[in-house]
Amino acid sequence: MKRWAVLVVLLYFLILVALTAPLILVAFYPQMRASDALSVYLEWIYWAGVGVMVVAQAAMLLVPVELSLGRPTTRRSVLWPILASGLMMGLLGVGAAMSIDEFIRKEAVIDKALPWVALPVVWAVWTVVFARTSRDSAPMDVVTRQCRYLLKGSILELLVAVPTHIVARGRDYCCAGFSTFLGIAFGVSVMLFSFGPGVFFLFAVRWKRLHPQRTGLG
Repeated sequence: MKRWAVLVVLLYFLILVALTAPLILVAFYPQMRASDALSVYLEWIYWAGVGVMVVAQAAMLLVPVELSLGRPTTRRSVLWPILASGLMMGLLGVGAAMSIDEFIRKEAVIDKALPWVALPVVWAVWTVVFARTSRDSAPMDVVTRQCRYLLKGSILELLVAVPTHIVARGRDYCCAGFSTFLGIAFGVSVMLFSFGPGVFFLFAVRWKRLHPQRTGLG
């Protein structure tokens, strides 16, 4: 089952990378050229961000993998999915706030420290919320509930980011729509992120059905 978890994480990574340039082109067409969209792959901060998302996805799969292997889960193992989910909710909150800010003030806030200072605060708040709500829940229920919250949260965030980006694109200031674009990117990334454990369980159930005597093998 560990191999299936690695495969899910790899698929998530490939989807993120594959969607990057097309999403940039769609968000900034016709001003954006293909060469400009592809140049993001040369930026270290882009790969750092993708790396954080991939590590968080792996953390979300920790409990499902242990359960599929028949191993007992502890509060420590549940802590990692809680931290990962809190981070994703933090990204959604910051993305929505940046989109609304650009809509109101008519300028991007990507170069200001406030959104990134707010991220650890929102992360901490949601981590506490998830920890408190999962105190008396089974480990699998914890992961399932978090995935539901993340999916609903990403949809709500996109309902904010997409309209504000359309409005921002109609303005003529420099870097129009960049903050709202990040909001869209965060929303799409977290939406895909929330499907990771579900995809893993599709693999796990299929494996157990095909190999009932090998359940629990890596």
